[in-house]
Amino acid sequence: MPSKNLAAVERSSALLQVHLGVLLLGGTALFSKIIPLDGAAISFVRACVAAVVLTILVKAREGRIRLNSLRDYRNGMILGVLMSVHWVTYFYAMQLSTVATGMIALYTYPVMIVLIEPLLHKQFPNKMDFLMALVVLTGVGLMVPELSLESEYTLGILLGVLSAVFFAARNIMSHKVFSHYSGMKNMMFQSSIIACVLLPFEYQDLAGISLSTLLWILLLGVIFTALPHSLIVNGLRYLKAKTMSLVSCLSPFYGTIFAAVLLAEYPNWQTLVGGLLVVSAAVYETLTGHKRG
Repeated sequence: MPSKNLAAVERSSALLQVHLGVLLLGGTALFSKIIPLDGAAISFVRACVAAVVLTILVKAREGRIRLNSLRDYRNGMILGVLMSVHWVTYFYAMQLSTVATGMIALYTYPVMIVLIEPLLHKQFPNKMDFLMALVVLTGVGLMVPELSLESEYTLGILLGVLSAVFFAARNIMSHKVFSHYSGMKNMMFQSSIIACVLLPFEYQDLAGISLSTLLWILLLGVIFTALPHSLIVNGLRYLKAKTMSLVSCLSPFYGTIFAAVLLAEYPNWQTLVGGLLVVSAAVYETLTGHKRG
């Protein structure tokens, strides 16, 4: 097969892998409703299963599990703590509101990143970034049913935005100090840290879990966490990071469809309009961010 045709086939295969990976990651949201545990416990068991599976995969593919330096271990631990808060607040957000609302609130993070990163370099974000931030705030505001913390739905949205804050912080730090590791090794180490962070708080609550709950946990950890990260890492060998970022913006759409079909959880018009604004801003920042970068 000519090299051009081979390259085209590899790119098509890589794009399919990335889409499948993002589709599966979108499905993780369902487990906030299916697994009869709170957000912290779900995050703990997800991390345990993912850490074991990803360790095996990293050993098989890369041969080396250890990090390169004590500084990398320190940075990896900080990243794991940030990720643990992100996971816990993300699952709580969907348990208190809906799958669609929690996922849309999370996708405020691309705009947060473009507002924060210039400040780290002692620069000001440009006017369009401020405009996109306003669009995101409008979108989130549309989804809020009432300005009261007594409303679980409102609290769920706020936790979703808080989850986005920690996810944005993790992504910024990971890019600066941990990008010399593969995405799979990155998630392997962070999943291990998440499990260690949450172990003291959650292990007692898992003693009496049923077999069906255990099966759901294994499905979440293996098929909806370890597998999609592996697919995405493989796909990125042949695709630009911008392509991956744009495909990832489909995650709230996938999650909303999953919730509607499997849980009969249908978004109202405020969620649809607010979600369109938030995701549109995320797509815009993904496109223009790569042009500026």
